Amino acid sequence: MIKRTLYFGNPAYLSVKHRQLVVKLGEGEEPRTIPCEDVGMVILDHPQITLSYEVMRLMMEYGAVLISCDKSHLPDGYMLPISGHHLSTKHLAAQVDSSVPLVKQLWQQTVEAKIRNQAAVLDRYGYPAQRLLVCAKNVSSGDSTNQEGQAAAYYWPTLFGEGFTRAQEGDPPNGLLNYGYAILRGLVARALVSSGLHPSIGIHHHNQYNAYCLADDIMEPYRPYVDILAYEIWMEDNLASFLTKDMKAKLLGIATVDIRIGRGTSPLMVGLSQTTASFCQCLMGKKRKIEYPSMD
Repeated sequence: MIKRTLYFGNPAYLSVKHRQLVVKLGEGEEPRTIPCEDVGMVILDHPQITLSYEVMRLMMEYGAVLISCDKSHLPDGYMLPISGHHLSTKHLAAQVDSSVPLVKQLWQQTVEAKIRNQAAVLDRYGYPAQRLLVCAKNVSSGDSTNQEGQAAAYYWPTLFGEGFTRAQEGDPPNGLLNYGYAILRGLVARALVSSGLHPSIGIHHHNQYNAYCLADDIMEPYRPYVDILAYEIWMEDNLASFLTKDMKAKLLGIATVDIRIGRGTSPLMVGLSQTTASFCQCLMGKKRKIEYPSMD
């Protein structure tokens, strides 16, 4: 079942009645109800949003993620359930005890999948992609030769124009990418928790100030799906320099984008669960390969 993504960008009061999320948007407005079990993500993007404790409790019970936004309307916080799987302790132990060779091998798979998907994005829009395919082929254990960085140096200016640099505070369409990646990060963190994993214990990203290191690792091969949305929005809106509500709505659609993973096609939110479950099985020695989506 595809879970719903709810975005609130205006004053609202959220409460619960009979395990239904009750949404009241203003005086004189009829409250709307949504089954809590149908919700996968709630984005709170206005300072005058009020929600009851029961809303938070039930969102955690059903495995949803609550995302708060800062004054710039960019996601800046996630609320996730502590335990999303009946074997969380066992899976966490496997995560903590994973060997260095295994971690390096899993990162190699991750980088290769990411670069191959970046190549597919360039090919989709008629840009030369052979250089990226060479980088993907040359990824070694732990990506010791930094093929990821070499691929990025070619990918970004090829896709968005000479001189473009991917940076948090960079020129457009960095704003579109920032927003899309933040939503994707929340979806990945949710999938990790549902697989009994801790999103802060990464296989490559290691930062004492980052509570989502593993989410940042696992989302890498999924980033190109955001890149496609950002590229098309940017082109459609005549190289727009700021985010609008319509653009945000399009980026929120990342959760339901169809992806090819394994032997079939599924919405991205569902595919993420396959990826995190397979990653967990790799940590426990039951599998040797992470199931990542493929665009080629």
